[in-house]
Amino acid sequence: MEDRLTIGEVARRSGLAASAIRFYEGQGLIRAERTPSGQRRFRRDVLRRIAFIRIAQRVGLSLEEIVAALAELPADRAPGAHDWQRLTSGWRQRIDQRIALLEALRGGLTTCIGCGCLSLKTCALSNPGDVAAGLGAGPRWLLDE
Repeated sequence: MEDRLTIGEVARRSGLAASAIRFYEGQGLIRAERTPSGQRRFRRDVLRRIAFIRIAQRVGLSLEEIVAALAELPADRAPGAHDWQRLTSGWRQRIDQRIALLEALRGGLTTCIGCGCLSLKTCALSNPGDVAAGLGAGPRWLLDE
């Protein structure tokens, strides 16, 4: 186990707190082996998995989706380029949707802040006739698009 990383080394190299690493382990996102004294030791490829987790979170994947994605990776070896490519192949559409949502938000904020009313009940641009109230709670125009 001498070639394995301690939780402190993983924390330092990944930029995460040790508590986050323990959380990821508890969620089944990463795995550690135990020394005879019970200390965690991680294979070096855990750093790639952690990088994947952080990127996947920024793309907008939930922890459940990330767990499912990581379950498709080989457990007995470090994932290769083909493994990662297969895993991320569906992300482009998700990223494009997120970009469209952010552009809509940016446009709406510019317009609404410019008028000065800042009222979702009376704003003719964001919610004409308070139609969104009948659609449910939350930012309905953004959630339903």
